[in-house]
Amino acid sequence: MRSSGIYLHSSAQHHAWFGFLAILIPSALFLIGIFLIENYLINSLIEIEGATLFNSSADFILLKERVLEFSNNKLSEGRDFLFISSFAATVSYLFFGLGNNLDFGSEALSVVENTLVYSIVKLRMDSNLIELAIGLTVSIVSFYFSLKRISSKTNSRDKIEFFIKVILFGCSLIAVMTTIGIVVALVSETTNFLKMYPLDEFLFGTVWNPQFRGGGALGVLPLLWGTLYVSFIALILSVPVGLFSAIYLSEYATKRFRSFAKPGMELLAGIPTIVYGLFALVTVGPILRDYFAQPLSIGTSANSVMAAGLVMGIMLIPFVSSLSDDIINAVPQNLRDGSYALGATKSETIKKVILPAALPGIVGAVLLATSRAVGETMIVVLGAGAAAKISGNPFEGMATITAKIVNQLTGDKEFESPETLVAFALGLTLFCITLLLNVVALQIVRKYREQYD
Repeated sequence: MRSSGIYLHSSAQHHAWFGFLAILIPSALFLIGIFLIENYLINSLIEIEGATLFNSSADFILLKERVLEFSNNKLSEGRDFLFISSFAATVSYLFFGLGNNLDFGSEALSVVENTLVYSIVKLRMDSNLIELAIGLTVSIVSFYFSLKRISSKTNSRDKIEFFIKVILFGCSLIAVMTTIGIVVALVSETTNFLKMYPLDEFLFGTVWNPQFRGGGALGVLPLLWGTLYVSFIALILSVPVGLFSAIYLSEYATKRFRSFAKPGMELLAGIPTIVYGLFALVTVGPILRDYFAQPLSIGTSANSVMAAGLVMGIMLIPFVSSLSDDIINAVPQNLRDGSYALGATKSETIKKVILPAALPGIVGAVLLATSRAVGETMIVVLGAGAAAKISGNPFEGMATITAKIVNQLTGDKEFESPETLVAFALGLTLFCITLLLNVVALQIVRKYREQYD
């Protein structure tokens, strides 16, 4: 083209990507739309034809899962991949039809459920045919118009850059939308719970005694006390040990010692929490009971707040240590040199220069450890016990919020009962606690950043 005096505004690679995206985006949007419409029609079909089979939203979900499982089995017909089996079933449906309702009979299903399975399979076959026909049409039309738009003056490069920017923006939006979705789900189910149980009794009740048939006491204060008590013991251990180890590794340790000590400490962060829970249950708990609680007549159980707190503190040490070490190493060297030039010792420099300058990062490390402690589940389930009570004795077992969330959402409980929905109220309580911690930490960080910047 250069010999003829024609120059492309964008490279051939940009034009190729522009053509590919011009086909992909409309086709993908169309398939997503068909998928959403198909799910809506399936839900409507189950609500109308299966109205006599469910009395609550939980029953509706179970019925939907049941008939969808049988419809998927009919589509698979012994094949390993549902996509391949669905394609094969669609081709067979196109040429031979679906057969009659009796072909979908199953002794495990009622007559109405068998009818639903037949109707759902037929709906999905029709949907697949629509996707195949209109999808190919959209792709061909998009390909034709993309070819017509590409010329030597087409600015494909800027269009590709804009598309990349949209993708990056969407990825950054995922975290925000996920948080909003979590809040909406928690608030929605908590609202349903508060319609059945008084808010003041939940927030200020000192008794936690849920009953299977309803009418139980669901006060959050005993669980909140157990959560904060275990977290406090864990932080009493993890914050000083983690911070002091970070100071030693960054200011005193040789490179050789640091090369194996830091990875060894961070290895603790990779251990599954269920392992820590078993360690608290079979090792730390019995030791505390046999050598401290029973001789002092202050406890008889291996499950205790102290056992869970100590093991959780060990788990949190690498979080505090690693983050504190990184932030201490980030303090400018000229601050150290200026302190030494004024005659300060290494310990005085650490105390009066390095730690104040690194304080915002250290607060962030402690906040991360606190949030992890408050939300920990497996260690407290196995190590802290299940007794919901308010007590100052650390060698007694106490329940936490996370442990009770697990208990309330497992077992044969009706989903729409207060005893089950209280799990969402407990989850919202945990969310508010961590949000408050973040706000407080942000204020501290801003205050000291203004001082040392």
